Amino acid sequence: MKKLLLVAPVALMFAGCGLFQKKTSDSTTSTTSEQTSSQDAAALAPTRAQAVLKASHDSKVKGIIHFTEDGNLKIETMAEGLKPGPHGFHIHEVGDCSKGDFSSAGGHFNPTQGHHGSTDSKHRHAGDLGNLMANGKGKANVTMTVEGLTLKPGPNSIIGKAVIIHKDKDDLKSQPAGNSGPRIACGVIEAVK
Repeated sequence: MKKLLLVAPVALMFAGCGLFQKKTSDSTTSTTSEQTSSQDAAALAPTRAQAVLKASHDSKVKGIIHFTEDGNLKIETMAEGLKPGPHGFHIHEVGDCSKGDFSSAGGHFNPTQGHHGSTDSKHRHAGDLGNLMANGKGKANVTMTVEGLTLKPGPNSIIGKAVIIHKDKDDLKSQPAGNSGPRIACGVIEAVK
């Protein structure tokens, strides 16, 4: 009987060790699986996107904007039908250009709760892109590189957002939108494979 009482605790001890080892193994497998999923998601994240511009009811703007990510985000805009001069240029929070005045696109994309400002301002709306300059023929062929925006999934992703060109110059300081006038062109930003 004494031998049986001595064997039972020893057996429980080994059984407990086996359970512990299995949990460690499951935990390691789970962590490895999560790391692999993160790496797979990063590998599948888009590196290119585009927005085809749609004109407001009283505008003749047309064009396309290409977005490329390799570190920072490069934005290449090709638009025409603009009045010569500067135009407010922003990423807006909702990828919806269905209303004629493009109010369906919501306000400026602002995941960090900053204030409206220039691209040099550290505490600006992430979607503040400054001014888009149209030449004397009403064309804007402009390339810029910006920090703080991405095509990858996450809070700063612009996939599914809208890009807006305004009628007037953005003064880069008035709150909440730079006093840049009506929205005259809108495009939904979509990933390109």
